[in-house]
Amino acid sequence: MIEKIIPWIKGKRVLLLGFGREGQSTYHVIKQAGGYASLDIADLASPAQRPDEEARWITGPGYQNCMDDYDVVFKSPGIVLEKPIEEYRCQILSQTEVFFQCFRDQIIGITGTKGKSTVTSLLYHILKNAGMDTMILGNIGIPALDHMEEVRPDTKIVFELSCHQLEYMTVSPHIGILVNIHEEHLDHYGTMEKYVAAKQNIFKNQKTDDILICNVQCLPESGACPSMLIKAGVNEPGTDLSVAEEPDGTWIRFRGRAYRIPVDEIRLLGQHNYFDIGVVYGVCAILGMDDGAFTAGLKTYEPLPHRLQYLGERDGVRYYDDSISTICDTTIQALKTLKDTDTVLIGGMDRGIDYRELIEYLSECQVSHIILMEATGKRIYQEIYKFYPEFKDRPRLILAEHLEDGVRRAMQITRPGHSCVLSPAAASYGIFKNFEERGEVFARLVFHS
Repeated sequence: MIEKIIPWIKGKRVLLLGFGREGQSTYHVIKQAGGYASLDIADLASPAQRPDEEARWITGPGYQNCMDDYDVVFKSPGIVLEKPIEEYRCQILSQTEVFFQCFRDQIIGITGTKGKSTVTSLLYHILKNAGMDTMILGNIGIPALDHMEEVRPDTKIVFELSCHQLEYMTVSPHIGILVNIHEEHLDHYGTMEKYVAAKQNIFKNQKTDDILICNVQCLPESGACPSMLIKAGVNEPGTDLSVAEEPDGTWIRFRGRAYRIPVDEIRLLGQHNYFDIGVVYGVCAILGMDDGAFTAGLKTYEPLPHRLQYLGERDGVRYYDDSISTICDTTIQALKTLKDTDTVLIGGMDRGIDYRELIEYLSECQVSHIILMEATGKRIYQEIYKFYPEFKDRPRLILAEHLEDGVRRAMQITRPGHSCVLSPAAASYGIFKNFEERGEVFARLVFHS
């Protein structure tokens, strides 16, 4: 299968733009394929160890200035181009683009601001549990080209896609899933319109016999989606794929099928996760899976960490790690799910997102202690006192400088028999390496302090 990439590199001057995990993966695959005229590497930082002394290395602030000296540039997702892509003479590709060009008919692509990793990992688990030939790749942390030799004609490829991977894509998956779109990554895109445009590449290059499952919250404009559109929603009348709370349980209804989610026998909590289950059910139904096989996979699925993850109990208080939460909606969903929450910890890096929705929810909710940390916590606190005189029971608001201070205060005030949840509604960058580290530090502070 590796020979499939040769047409893109044969006889050409190739540059790798970025040498992180994906850049290193691309380097090894291209070296193995061979046939290129040259293979060089450009990155802002100098490498700790060079894998190839023959390759030219371009580093430092002007590392992108050399791009038009090459025929083909493989760009890593985290790299921000300094000019609009159409202003470059070179062909700009990515691992994702090349992999999709090779295997798009076998790919189920998943994107969204929140929930895409849960949908991706749940779908993969259920397909695998049912005995299907499947693999999981992409933004979930598995570079695609590393596994192209494993793809067989019947392999179902479950592929998580970030906005950065989608930004310049010219090919879309056979089955696309758009879980949701919320205000995010504006520090990169500048405007919400540009961020939405990147996400919409999940379907813009689909064909008429392809499928898009899309949350009604972010439907394409009329005529913008060339494929079969399946509208999905929670308690939304008129949707093709619906998840609804009914008197006798939570039901998924799709194409004449009705499936009752066994909520008491699974580990995924909350309405937002029931929507994710509904989307996965729709894909499995399309692929011909029966409800018995779906249930068997659903019941054995272990949720990913840091996503409303139950950590354990200390001094009668239940602690939950929802560090994945970087927007208002996910914190609101966490508090709606954990109805016994006595303390919530909110705050992180300030990217300038609008917190009105969260402030209005916090005013009405029954959470007794709202600990506000870091830059966004301070901003929320100031905005409440400046613009929301009607905010209910302001003494619930507690300022803390950092997570360590917030956890110490939470452990003092949270009442036994209740829950304490870290759900920051903000990014972790500049404070922690990523949201995973933030969640790990929270657990350590709670149980090892």
